[in-house]
Amino acid sequence: MISFFLNNKKIQSDCSSGILVLDFIREQVGLTGTKEGCREGDCGACMVLLGRPVENGIIYNAVNSCLLTLGEVHGCHVVTIEGLNRSDGLTPIQRAFFDRVASQCGFCTPGMIISITGFFLNTAELSLEAGIEALNGNICRCTGYQSIKRAIQDLCEVFSGDELKNTPFSEERVALLVKWRFLPDYFLNVLRNLKDFEPYCLETQQSSLDKGVLVAGGTDLYIQKAEELRYKKLVFLSNRPEMNFIRVKDKHCHIGATVTIEQIRRSDVIRGLIPSLFETLSLVSSTSIRNRATVGGNIINASPIGDMTIIFLALGASVVLNNGTKQRTVPLGEFFLGYKKLDIKDTEVLDSLFFPMPKQGSRFSFEKVAKRRYLDIASVNSAILFREEEGIIRDIRISAGGVAPVPILLRRTCKYLSEKKLHTQVIDKAAGIAAMEVSPISDVRGSAQYKTVLLKRFIYAHLMDKKGLL
Repeated sequence: MISFFLNNKKIQSDCSSGILVLDFIREQVGLTGTKEGCREGDCGACMVLLGRPVENGIIYNAVNSCLLTLGEVHGCHVVTIEGLNRSDGLTPIQRAFFDRVASQCGFCTPGMIISITGFFLNTAELSLEAGIEALNGNICRCTGYQSIKRAIQDLCEVFSGDELKNTPFSEERVALLVKWRFLPDYFLNVLRNLKDFEPYCLETQQSSLDKGVLVAGGTDLYIQKAEELRYKKLVFLSNRPEMNFIRVKDKHCHIGATVTIEQIRRSDVIRGLIPSLFETLSLVSSTSIRNRATVGGNIINASPIGDMTIIFLALGASVVLNNGTKQRTVPLGEFFLGYKKLDIKDTEVLDSLFFPMPKQGSRFSFEKVAKRRYLDIASVNSAILFREEEGIIRDIRISAGGVAPVPILLRRTCKYLSEKKLHTQVIDKAAGIAAMEVSPISDVRGSAQYKTVLLKRFIYAHLMDKKGLL
């Protein structure tokens, strides 16, 4: 049985673990406030809050229920728009949307209320800009965004950012938001109720990973194969806490395969090593997708334009593969053998990755061009890590995506630039070498010529930009 709390009600179901939460809550439970839109995690109409128990309470994140399966929510708290409603009137978020006429047809509004509630549950910065970022996975097609922005601004002005900062842990934050009437009173009892749940029986699947479909975040997998996976045997890697960690050891940063993109973005460890990644990773999908998408999934997907793959290539990362009895390490630059082909055996799982801590004085930058700035796949992306000593380039690595069948390191370009002084002629020559290293194809994201020109522009941006000093 799969057991979880749905709003204020305990749910026990023998449905297949591969059924999407969106379909379950609408069709099996009849909670239709959660809307079905794109079924690709793009519109935000199906947003729910997923509360997962951790050591110090419950961590709540706004996630797309169209990319979340029933097996993933065992022992968790799932909150729909109905679960936020109060018997004594509107919540402050609902009131702000009402007062500012931030809803017209209303189809997208439940998802937006969920996302803003998730923002107040997690934010360390109460500002209009941060609130807008929390809505970057939500689309409104009729109201217009100015009224929505005004509603967020009202909330940021009325409630205390200082008080939020002083309640960083989940239990304290939940209590504060109950006090502010953002959450119904039953939230205070959720953690105690979840402790009564038995662990989901996954021992057989966990001990034989090669006998099921491995699922991490599933943010790409369920877009492509939701119906196919509906009744398949699934192995949920999110139930393996040993694969979720970020730590520094022996002058290397180690990251577990199930660490989400948003965890990386907000990690104090990562921000200490590469401060610019916080802003850089805002270009990767949306907040709700980043709350689920994992670094291991991004790499295993083997997309030629995977943003995280391009970043970790430039950082000199290696992947750790585990078959249950022994591990082996493969440099990320050698992991991709061809289009969607990887140096991994059927019995192996990508367990983690690691990269050397960048030396002081290094520079890192990431460039990406897509048809829209946020929530889009790159036409071309590129990252660089290099260091200068007395004007001489040292330890340079440049990666590029969208210009070859696999994510690549621009080895010839790096070889040319190494030990050289940066000036216009050197950068011109490097851009030309980079253009000769790649073999893009024309597709819906741009012509081969366009992609080559983009890559050359990225070389100029990387080498002429004085930001990104570590």
